[in-house]
Amino acid sequence: MVMLYVFLGLLVGAALFLIVTLLRRGNTPTEQADGLLIEQRSRTRARSERARFGTFGAHFALPTMADLYRG
Repeated sequence: MVMLYVFLGLLVGAALFLIVTLLRRGNTPTEQADGLLIEQRSRTRARSERARFGTFGAHFALPTMADLYRG
């Protein structure tokens, strides 16, 4: 029974550590030019991925070489 309490204590401690670490980092916007460019590229890529892997793109697209490889 003691080992169960120790295990649960370690799990709770690890969870608290992760929560504190994430809260300390914060969600501040990037102010450097490099960071802004990276964020812009990420947003652009996410937009294109959403369009490419949407319902229409997934069901009505022509097969690709990756589809043939799965064979």
